[in-house]
Amino acid sequence: MIFIKTEEEVEFCRLSNLLVSRTHAMLASEISEGVSTNYLDKLADQFIRDNGGIPGFLNYNGFPKSICISVNDVVVHGIPSKYVLKDGDVVSIDCGAIINGFNGDSCYTFEVGNVPQETKKLLICTKEALYKGIEKAIVGNTTGDIGFAVQTHAESNGYSVVRELVGHGVGKNLHEDPEIPNYGKPKKGFNLRDRMVIAIEPMINMGKRDIYVEKDGWTVRTRDHKPSAHFEHSVVVRENKAQILSNFELIEEVLKSKLN
Repeated sequence: MIFIKTEEEVEFCRLSNLLVSRTHAMLASEISEGVSTNYLDKLADQFIRDNGGIPGFLNYNGFPKSICISVNDVVVHGIPSKYVLKDGDVVSIDCGAIINGFNGDSCYTFEVGNVPQETKKLLICTKEALYKGIEKAIVGNTTGDIGFAVQTHAESNGYSVVRELVGHGVGKNLHEDPEIPNYGKPKKGFNLRDRMVIAIEPMINMGKRDIYVEKDGWTVRTRDHKPSAHFEHSVVVRENKAQILSNFELIEEVLKSKLN
């Protein structure tokens, strides 16, 4: 079932996504060589609670931590652990928070130290693909239009699109209809309507698109163990231009300040 939000509910979604973005920005200041992913998870959990939210991922379908931290060849759903970040790692942090009963959901892929140039290009392309998809999230288009835009940009740059994992509607439930694949054909799929809130989240691999799930039932890796990148915004479908609810600018301001 597809839920069309009221404007009040859209505002609740904006508030929850703002908290997610603020959490990402806080983590951006902490991500560095020698930091464990468990440490980042604890920081995120405390920050979300201190700011009036509930961690949206903790115990969701049994997930044991408050955020997903996926390093290098882990595509999604990496479980925070004793793993210590190393120079050259790329780290996708997927974060969710609940305020007023509505979920925020956004992901950002961070660099640790000196990341190889070819990996940097993957991250740039994945973020670009996200915004290509968002451009199509308007009334009168379809989920296929979004997926086609993402797929075309990624594949034209020599990368592959993960197909088993998709974006989704988001609101009172973390995952709602419709699914938002990162591949597709124009004018196919669900019709987009005003005030639909959806999470668009390209998961793009440097190598082949094939993936597998580890024995823990969560961690998804590239089968060829080449790096993967993941960027996600929650957005509201509107008439002429989608309204982005999450905020990468907060994150990137922190990242820029770390370079100075």
